[in-house]
Amino acid sequence: MTQTQVIAVYQPTLQAIAVRMLGSMTDAEDAVHDTFLKWLTIDTTNIENIKAYLVRMVTNACLNIINARNRRKSTPLEEFEEVLEDKNVENTLTLFDVENQLNEAWAFMHRKLEPVERGIFVLRELFNVDYEDLQVIFDRKADNCRKIVSRAKEKLKTPELPKLPISLPSLPLLESFRNACQKGHLAPLISDLYADLFYEK
Repeated sequence: MTQTQVIAVYQPTLQAIAVRMLGSMTDAEDAVHDTFLKWLTIDTTNIENIKAYLVRMVTNACLNIINARNRRKSTPLEEFEEVLEDKNVENTLTLFDVENQLNEAWAFMHRKLEPVERGIFVLRELFNVDYEDLQVIFDRKADNCRKIVSRAKEKLKTPELPKLPISLPSLPLLESFRNACQKGHLAPLISDLYADLFYEK
């Protein structure tokens, strides 16, 4: 395909992914625009999977936008100080309980599921990512993604979550999972889940 054809074919897919990650059409358009600008400046001769390559590029563009947003917001210390200033003990306990539940949920999934199962299940069941988008992110057919979700559900069937220590290792993937659940920061989680496919033994 020519460069013009590549843009015409993949622009809708990249736009959909960027909108889902950023929650803003304007920011999504900026991310896609930046992605194609970079695409036009690189040597694409040896790129075998154009779609997967572009998805990684637009994900990185979205991460840059999210990081810029975060720099404009209060620091984590300032946010924590706001919690301490709140005299409502029940609110503080609720935050504490949610943190523990997320830790337990992630540890449970980590033990029960393979990396690709974990990634597709989390994005589909927890964040309602479309199968068409999962197909692009993980480079697997939509029907295969559906089967993986079904298999993951079977593996996860258990009476209750195991009792785990409150303090768990602060792993990057666990951190991005908690941030996605608590703050809606989906782009870093997608990036880490994709990377997990290559680092997990």
